[in-house]
Amino acid sequence: MTTEKINLLDFDRQGLRKFFAEELDEKAFRAEQVMKWIYHFGVDDFDNMNNINKKLREKLKHRCEIKAPVVSEAQHSSDGTIKWAMRVGDQDVETVYIPEDDRATLCVSSQVGCALECKFCSTAQQGFNRNLKVSEIIGQVWRAAREIGLEKETGRRPITNVVMMGMGEPLLNMKNLLPALDLMLDDLGFGLSKRRVTVSTSGVVSGLDQMTGKIDVALAISLHAPNDKLRSQIMPINDRWDIQEFLASVRRYIASSNANRGKVTVEYVLLDHVNDDMDHARELAELMKDTPCKINLIPFNPYPGSPYKKPSNSRIDRFQKTLMQLDHTVTVRKTRGDDIDAACGQLVGDVIDRTKRTAMAKVAKGEAIDIKAV
Repeated sequence: MTTEKINLLDFDRQGLRKFFAEELDEKAFRAEQVMKWIYHFGVDDFDNMNNINKKLREKLKHRCEIKAPVVSEAQHSSDGTIKWAMRVGDQDVETVYIPEDDRATLCVSSQVGCALECKFCSTAQQGFNRNLKVSEIIGQVWRAAREIGLEKETGRRPITNVVMMGMGEPLLNMKNLLPALDLMLDDLGFGLSKRRVTVSTSGVVSGLDQMTGKIDVALAISLHAPNDKLRSQIMPINDRWDIQEFLASVRRYIASSNANRGKVTVEYVLLDHVNDDMDHARELAELMKDTPCKINLIPFNPYPGSPYKKPSNSRIDRFQKTLMQLDHTVTVRKTRGDDIDAACGQLVGDVIDRTKRTAMAKVAKGEAIDIKAV
């Protein structure tokens, strides 16, 4: 019988040091040497770690592995965006590389599918299967960095930013999200600035409160409606934590955060004649007056079978101008990768739906309140 090997990508620095000391009977600094090989040099073969003694390399080969998700499919957009289907177990999640003039952002998934059932999101229509492991979250960054490195001759910009805005609700996977974020920020990991790592949430208040004081990254909130009635119609999670509860937790987080510079990013997808009237804009401006923010308007990205449409440019412009006239900072997100279904709300992956059999779904519907149980 073969023993399953330990994936070193499942450990943050503290966990890896502990594993080396307690399980391998090795000095903790050896863990940091290995960590540097993994994240600074993209090495997944212990034999290539030439400052590690042979005895330890043999021990590592026997007990451990460095196993990131593999690319099962890659799609290239005309605007330079790349969407990778990353294989995790017997399913795929999607990871998106978005190059811009001054940076390159990687959009990372946190779950296989999603249980929150937001009506305008393609991922939500696939149902929910499971949380991703630490190795499957940070492994998307590791794999993408390697893929981009292989394409250096094309002049592709290295990854400078990571956004947890792919498939799934990150704050329903706190156990694995926090170590993955640590690895993104750690100087021995990817060493990203805390202002260049963004976590987006649809309103999991208990998860956001767990993050407060534990890890400092940029925060984005998926609001998408200016009142509880409309938000509950398009985002069922609002029945568990309403807008005021959500915003109160946001204020608590940004008060403890340096990464956010006192402001939160509000994401608001514009659905034609659903949430994009001028009354909605005025209501949104009033709602956010006590929560320092910048508002990012996202024109809806259609997907097959969706009942919603993208508003006309004139409606988008009017909505933006109304908010700006009421003293809010407002941007309209430029759609990237829509020709390969890599734009916001279009990620689907390959998901075996187990939504109805999970506690995660109950949380989404307000039937369970203990976030630690999922």
